[in-house]
Amino acid sequence: MSLTSRTGRGRAHDREILRLAIPAFGALVAEPLFLLTDSVIVGHLPDPALGALGVASAALSALVGLCVFLAYATTAAVARRLGAGDVRQAMRQGMDGLWLAAIIGLAVGVACWPLAPFIVHLFGAVGQLATEAVTYLRISLIGIPAMLLVLAGTGVLRGMQDTRTPLVVSVASFALNGLLNAWFVLGLGWGLAGSAWGTVLAQALAAAAYLVMVVRAARAHGASLLPDLAGLRAAGAAGLALVVRTACLQAVLLVAAGIATRMGDEQIAAHTIATRIWTFLAFALDAIAIAGQAITGRALGAGDTSGTRAATRRMLIWGVACGVVFGALVLAARPLVPALFDARGEAAAELLAVLWPVALLQPVAGVVFVLDGVLIGAGDQRYLAHAGLWTTLAFLPFAAVAGTLVALWLALGAWMAARLVTLGVRAYGTAWMVTGTSRTAT
Repeated sequence: MSLTSRTGRGRAHDREILRLAIPAFGALVAEPLFLLTDSVIVGHLPDPALGALGVASAALSALVGLCVFLAYATTAAVARRLGAGDVRQAMRQGMDGLWLAAIIGLAVGVACWPLAPFIVHLFGAVGQLATEAVTYLRISLIGIPAMLLVLAGTGVLRGMQDTRTPLVVSVASFALNGLLNAWFVLGLGWGLAGSAWGTVLAQALAAAAYLVMVVRAARAHGASLLPDLAGLRAAGAAGLALVVRTACLQAVLLVAAGIATRMGDEQIAAHTIATRIWTFLAFALDAIAIAGQAITGRALGAGDTSGTRAATRRMLIWGVACGVVFGALVLAARPLVPALFDARGEAAAELLAVLWPVALLQPVAGVVFVLDGVLIGAGDQRYLAHAGLWTTLAFLPFAAVAGTLVALWLALGAWMAARLVTLGVRAYGTAWMVTGTSRTAT
């Protein structure tokens, strides 16, 4: 291939990556911004309403976070069928994802309802704080099926190479959530329960929007709307592996937070701020990973291995470039960050020190997140589950001997390096590049 041809193909990949990644980034950023509005509204209520919201939201986020596979696995499955030219079966895969989301949502809601007091106590809530947290959590559990349907519906549209519609639905639903919260909490005086009901209703309407869009598309292409047992089993198997992967990621972050908490109040304060900065920057890198899921699944479905390699290289370039820029921005903003978060004294000093590893790890994160998305798009979930276990084991010894917050973040750096190696070695090989409609790597 000539230099001109390679350059033209690279630019085409760039346009496609940006077309998918920019709306995905908007959707990712919309959620924390609008959820911040909930905190502001609930902040007008007497104590311990805000603390109860924090406890219940953390528990709910953990439950929903483990089910993010409904978006990822559905994206990969739908994109692969789309690439193979079988739109009808692509929509059939999408319907399987929606049915699986509904089944899991109902099961989680029913199972967790009686366990709500135990769950909030795991987060250290007692007394009135626990009582209000249980109320919020139980109301929110009613909306769990809708939340998971939103994940699956998002995955279907991403698999169809559409990230703009999920952005529109996200912004609309989170804006509605804010309005309903203000009305129920401040207008009608429902208190913390009003905030929960506002979120449930907004999520239900978002789920309804996705259901209408996916069902219409399925009917238009002649796909059955009924559940398919074989399809549900395949989606469940892929999902189980991604649950292991996600649980490993959450375990590392929880262990790190626990260690920072034991170091002292200043250390956990600095760690919390550093984690928030890391998480916000991860949204942009996750957007490229989401583009990677959609592009990789479609390319492998079409049997285009050379196109898959070329797109992966371009996404890695974008990942590294974004990582370098983000790292530089963190270092440039570093002297201003403590005042921005009202960190003072020892907490400010700890934060200034820990921002160095946060910044230096950004290029590594850029590669890791992109490769993670590419392998998810390829349907390489079993490898990702095994890699998640091994990289978690690699993190624990470094975390165990971390005596300072900087050492703890260096342990997180060792974890990211382990992920870089395991994902990089896999991506360099060919075992994950399964073409056609099969989505299970060897």
